Amino acid sequence: MKMSKKPSDNLPPGPPRLPIIGNLHQLGNLPHRSLRSLSQKYGPVMLLRLGQIPTLIVSSPETAKQVLKTHDLECCCSRPFSRGPKRLSYNLLDLAFGPYSDYWREMRKLCMIELFTVKRSILIPQGQKSSEHEDITDILLGLSKDETASFRLTKDHIKAILMDIFIGAIDTSSLTLEENHKISENDLGKLKYLKMVVKETFRLHPQATLLIPRESIQHCQIGGYDVYPKTWILVNAWAIGRDPGTWANPDVFYPDRFEGSEIDFKGQNFELLPFGAGRRICPGLTMGATVVEFTLANLLHFFDWKMPSGMKREQISLEEEAGLTVHKKLPLYLVPEKYNWEDYKIEG
Repeated sequence: MKMSKKPSDNLPPGPPRLPIIGNLHQLGNLPHRSLRSLSQKYGPVMLLRLGQIPTLIVSSPETAKQVLKTHDLECCCSRPFSRGPKRLSYNLLDLAFGPYSDYWREMRKLCMIELFTVKRSILIPQGQKSSEHEDITDILLGLSKDETASFRLTKDHIKAILMDIFIGAIDTSSLTLEENHKISENDLGKLKYLKMVVKETFRLHPQATLLIPRESIQHCQIGGYDVYPKTWILVNAWAIGRDPGTWANPDVFYPDRFEGSEIDFKGQNFELLPFGAGRRICPGLTMGATVVEFTLANLLHFFDWKMPSGMKREQISLEEEAGLTVHKKLPLYLVPEKYNWEDYKIEG
């Protein structure tokens, strides 16, 4: 007697795995690069097992859109439980690692209205002292005393939010304009080419090469493949930014590619995802991007930058090192030379 087999699920392709460790041995020191190499063989939707955890790897704008927008709320908006993030985030009280819940939605709303609103000045205006402005800690402490709030902020809530901000390298209180600074926050909108340079930098070198993992909460389909509950989902933002099907000469730094383009990093264009997209998009996106643009604008405005004596451009190392974020393995050393603006005046 022959027993009929149950039709197999339509699972995404993926590399063979080892007992117990699954595909962990294939991640290497720089997982975003290793995963792109694997996706070039197995496709933009790929299933691995990291230990015993089924993990979906997404490496194209089209499939990223399905995860971050199409199936965001119904399937892909939660975070997996992990002991490391739990300890780092004061028992998952923060926005980055907390599971999708009523509490998370209220916390995000509070942060967007009170901390990261576009109506709040991100940089301290010229000539004013930081003590004249509430910093983020002051705001959070004030909210903790608000008896009309839908939930009460505790010290652990405040520490968890501050942890998110510090990891995102957003310390606004340290950016005070001195009297002689010429470029203000209001000037940034006029610096079109600078914004193109920042976009190109985010494309080639996103700090979050792999977006923080999501976890599916019910069955859905991504790229035509079945994805079941409790599957971890990783979006390879680094691979998407270097996708030759999306970008011409993807490994070349060429800011002009954004000339006349509407592609931006605010979560509407899935070709460029340095801050993520959907309900889990980084709430400090505007603040973080403004700090980067402002700092770069002033460094370029006041200084000419040269290589150290005897060093050639070809000797600059672009090696990466992984940590909480991916950064240069070797620091970049440049020599600043202050501009003498008198030399650039045109007579007559």
